[in-house]
Amino acid sequence: MTFQFNFTIEDHLEDELTSLGDGALALDSSEESSVSERQKGTHRDKKRPTEQFDLLQDHLWEHKSAGNAGPSQDTGSSLNAANSSSSLEPHEKQPCFRVAKEHAMPKDLKKVLENKVIETLPGLQHMNISVVKTILLKENFPGENIISKSFSAHSDLITGVYEGGLKIWECTFDLLAYFTKAKVKFAGKKVLDLGCGSGLLGIMAFKGGAKEIHFQDYNSVVIDEVTLPNVVANSTLEDENDVNEPDVKRFRKSKVAQALCKFRFFSGEWSEFCKLLLSSEERFEKYDLILTSETIYNPGYYGPLHQTFLRLLDKNGRVLLASKAHYFGVGGGTHLFQKFVEDRNVFEMRTLEIIDEGLKRFLIEMNFKYPS
Repeated sequence: MTFQFNFTIEDHLEDELTSLGDGALALDSSEESSVSERQKGTHRDKKRPTEQFDLLQDHLWEHKSAGNAGPSQDTGSSLNAANSSSSLEPHEKQPCFRVAKEHAMPKDLKKVLENKVIETLPGLQHMNISVVKTILLKENFPGENIISKSFSAHSDLITGVYEGGLKIWECTFDLLAYFTKAKVKFAGKKVLDLGCGSGLLGIMAFKGGAKEIHFQDYNSVVIDEVTLPNVVANSTLEDENDVNEPDVKRFRKSKVAQALCKFRFFSGEWSEFCKLLLSSEERFEKYDLILTSETIYNPGYYGPLHQTFLRLLDKNGRVLLASKAHYFGVGGGTHLFQKFVEDRNVFEMRTLEIIDEGLKRFLIEMNFKYPS
C-alpha cells in the first residue's frame, strides 16, 4: 500500500524518524540532522570525536597504485595520456573498494512501492526516507546494515561504509533549481546521476527527455530501497485501477515499459563502477552529462572521482556539480577540489552560481580542456 501527500522543502529538511516502539531503536531527528549537516559542512560547536574518525581511517583506507585502473576507451592523445597515468599518485590513500554491481529493475513494480510513503516536490515524487529508515531498522534488514551503523555512529557519513545516500542534501535542491532557472537541456542526452542517493537529479533528466539515465550510489541498499522506488514512482502513469478499458491499460503498460528501459542502476565504489561499465563486451557509450551533488566532502575520494569523470564523460560532455565551499567534518570542499582538478590540467572548472553567502554553496560546470 502506498500513501501520498504534499510537503515543502523546509518540511523535508526537518524529517523525523518516529519511535519504533516495543523497545526498538529510535533516531532523534534533531541529533541526526545536526551531526549530518556538520559532516557535510555546516558550522556546529560540537564536533565528532577525532579518535572515532581516526580509527575508521586506520581500518578503511589502503594504498592504491596507479596500475590498478581499469581499461580506458578514451580517444584523443591528451585524454589517453591522462588516463594511462591514472591521475592518482601512488602514495595517495584511497578508500577500500566496494565492488560494483548492477541492480535489475524488479518485474513487480507495485511491490517496489510497498510500505513506502510518497512525498511530493514540484514536478517530483519521492519516498519519505525517514519511513524507509524506520522500516529497515525495525525489520533488521539484511546486507550492509548501514542504518544501525549510521545510528550507532551518530552520522550520515561513515567512510568506506555509508556515504550519505539515505538523506537528501541541500545542494541537491540547489542543482534542481538551477535546472529550471538555466533551462538545462536533457533531451536526447545520456545522463549519469553520480552518488545519486534519492536519484532526484536523474529523475529530472528523465522528465526533461533524456534518452538514457544511469544511477550510481555507493550503497546497494540505497539503490534498492530509495533510488529504484523513486524512479518507479516518477515513471508510472495514472493508477491502472482507475481505468477499466483493457486497451487503455495495455497502452499505459507499454508506455511505462518504454520509460523504464531508459534506466540502469549501479552500486559500488567509483573506480569499481568504471571497471564494470568499461569491461562489458558491449561498447560503452559515454555520458553527455554527469550530475553530482555533495560528492567532494572527502579529499580521499578526489582521485577516483576525477578518474570517473575522465573515463566516463564524452569528450564534448559536461559535469554539473553542486557543493559547499568547505566540509568541516573531513576537510574537503569546492576550493580544495578545484585545486586538485587544476593540478591535473584535464578539466576546466567554471562557477555557475554561488548560493548562500554564509556557507557558500557552489554550482560548478566542468568540461574537458582538450576535447579533440
